[in-house]
Amino acid sequence: MKKAIITGANGFVGSAVTKELVNRGVEVLALDMKGHDGNLPENQACSFAEFDLAHPFEIKERAASFGADIFYHFAWAGSAGKARTNAGLQLDNAKWTVDCLQLAKEIGCKRFVNAGSIMEKETVEAVFSEGNRPGLPYIYGSGKLVAHTICKAVAADIGMDIVWAMITNAYGVGEKSARLINATIRKCIHHISPQFTSGVQNYDFVYIDDVARAFFLIGEKGKPFCEYLIGSSRARPLKDFLLEMREAIAPDLDFVFGEVPYTGVLQPLDDFDCSLTERDTGFRAEVGFGEGCRRTMEWMISDGEE
Repeated sequence: MKKAIITGANGFVGSAVTKELVNRGVEVLALDMKGHDGNLPENQACSFAEFDLAHPFEIKERAASFGADIFYHFAWAGSAGKARTNAGLQLDNAKWTVDCLQLAKEIGCKRFVNAGSIMEKETVEAVFSEGNRPGLPYIYGSGKLVAHTICKAVAADIGMDIVWAMITNAYGVGEKSARLINATIRKCIHHISPQFTSGVQNYDFVYIDDVARAFFLIGEKGKPFCEYLIGSSRARPLKDFLLEMREAIAPDLDFVFGEVPYTGVLQPLDDFDCSLTERDTGFRAEVGFGEGCRRTMEWMISDGEE
C-alpha cells in the first residue's frame, strides 16, 4: 500500500486510520465535508479534498489523478443520535456506499475496504427472531447490512476486491458522541452514579488506536470478499466491562445495574469471534479496556470536560 483514499477522513475512526497510514509512510487523500479537516495530521503525506457523500463522483477527476491503490470508506451520515433511526437517511447511506465502491473502480483502485458494524449481526438476530419487536436503532444496522449485501454483489460484478471490516464498539480519545462509554465517563467525571440495564448481554469494546491498526492490516492482508471483525478478542457480558471501567476510573462511585430496561437481543459470544482477523492479518488488540477508559477520561478532562 503506497497511496490510499479515505472518505470520512476527519471523523473519529477515519482520522485515526488516516494518522495510522501516514505514520506508516502511506500517502493519503483525505475526503470529507467542506471545513472538516481539523482532525487530520499536518503532514505533507496527507492532502485534503472537499467531498459530498451524496455526490461522490464530483471528486472523480481529483481522485483519479491521485493514483490510489486502496479506497477506505468511513463516511456515513447519521451514525449516532436520532439520525440512526431515520430510515430514508440510512437507505441513502447504503446507496452512497455502493456509489463509492463504483467510484473506486472507475478511478483505478484495486481494493475497497468498508467500515461495517457488529450491529449487522445483531440486526439479523433481532429482525428474524420470531415474535421479537426490534427497536428503531436497528434501522442503522439495517442500513449497514443493506450496504454490505449490495456492495458484495456489485463488487463481484465489476471485478473489485472488497473487504468488509465490522467494528464491535470503537471508543477512545477523539470521540465526542454521547454513546455509552462517553456518557458513562462524563457521569464519572461529574461524580454521578450511572444507571444501566442488568448488563447480562454480551458485548465488546476496542480502543481507537487498535481499530486504526486493524484497518491498516486488513487493507494490507485481508482476503477479498471476506468479513473481518475488529474487537478486543475478550468479549464478555457488558456488566463485566462496566465494572472494569469503575475500577479503573471511579472506584468510589456506585454503578447501578438493572434500572434501565433492555430491549435488544442477546448475542452469542461467537458473534464476537475475531479469530479470522487474527489469522489472516496478524491483528490482535493491545490496549486493555480499563487503560483505554483512563486515557479517554484524561483526554475528556483536558478537552474541557470538568
